[in-house]
Amino acid sequence: MTTDFSISRRQMVERQIKGRGVSDPLVLDAMLKVPRHLFVEEALQNQAYGDFPLPIGEKQTISQPYMVALMTESLQLGGGEKVLEIGTGSGYQAAVLAQIASRVYTVERFPALARRARRVIDSLHYNNVNIKVDDGTLGWESEAPFDGIVVTAGAPSVPESLPDQLAPGGRLIVPVGTYGAQVLKRITRKEKGSLEEDLLDCRFVPLIGKHGWNDRQG
Repeated sequence: MTTDFSISRRQMVERQIKGRGVSDPLVLDAMLKVPRHLFVEEALQNQAYGDFPLPIGEKQTISQPYMVALMTESLQLGGGEKVLEIGTGSGYQAAVLAQIASRVYTVERFPALARRARRVIDSLHYNNVNIKVDDGTLGWESEAPFDGIVVTAGAPSVPESLPDQLAPGGRLIVPVGTYGAQVLKRITRKEKGSLEEDLLDCRFVPLIGKHGWNDRQG
């Protein structure tokens, strides 16, 4: 028997996302359309629309729905942009972005997670998502510039390679702080310099790599 998750998904959007102030219609529509339950293990599917992150293996998580929506809205996409995601994880955030952006590039350091994300994304026919296994803190220089970059793990500081990969007017969303607690920042590239804003306190798994934490820290 197949469970119909559409009611749970609509309740998630109305209560957790719209109810907390996310109002961008493109984001709300994307969150309504992407079947979040397919991005977690079958045993956890009944919890997929809850107001919390869930484990996906490799000590990683699928982010809380509200956080996915907020980070997507903070990119201020109008549709048709080219977006980079650092930390593919389950592939859910990339799928939400794929509903809005014309091209999504996403980098994952765990091959097993990248393979699973690829399978789910392909099964849903998101043909505008490119995934590679690499050190995400380096970005994806060969495909730059990007209109938006979203980092789905907490960094000790803004990874130095990422702002340079933004197009003029492009926005970088990144959690910055300690290993266990961060502030979500938005950095907008201007003609001269950049504008940095603090959005809210948050907690993400650590961003591992050359311009993040290393495996021995914590």
